[in-house]
Amino acid sequence: MSQDGWRKSSRSNAAENSNCVEARVAPWRKASRSQATANSDCVEARPAASGFQVRDSKLGEGSPIFDLPEGDFTGLLRAARRA
Repeated sequence: MSQDGWRKSSRSNAAENSNCVEARVAPWRKASRSQATANSDCVEARPAASGFQVRDSKLGEGSPIFDLPEGDFTGLLRAARRA
């Protein structure tokens, strides 16, 4: 998926007429603390219809994406703050 936030069905790319409706996807966000470090690899997150999605920033577009309900995402943030 491109970083510009627009997503098209994968089936439309192979069609002769690949015009189709595109959907806007929220951009990935990193923690503000990770931006200033030499090693800025971290977990990225974005809002989604199901709650939130997270991925490993160092893998980028190749990273698996995990869907988390809002409560689980909040728990992840709490645990990360304690670490």
